[in-house]
Amino acid sequence: MNQGYWSRPVTFETTTLGVYRTISSTAEAARVLLDDWPVDEGASFLGAKSLCLAALEGVIDHEEARQAFLKAAEEAGVFVRDS
Repeated sequence: MNQGYWSRPVTFETTTLGVYRTISSTAEAARVLLDDWPVDEGASFLGAKSLCLAALEGVIDHEEARQAFLKAAEEAGVFVRDS
């Protein structure tokens, strides 16, 4: 399976204040959304999960999954460092 490495990684603050994590692929984003995301509802969250899985299946481009991940972060109030 293609991990879907992104041209620009995303660094975000985890649920632990002051602790950041950088992800650089759709596979990592999917894992975070499924296992470590601070919310489990919301249109952008559900869309990001779906789009990450679709990208991993080769249905859509991995950049679309990256953009969906960023929208889910905005929706959840997750701080993203500008890289």
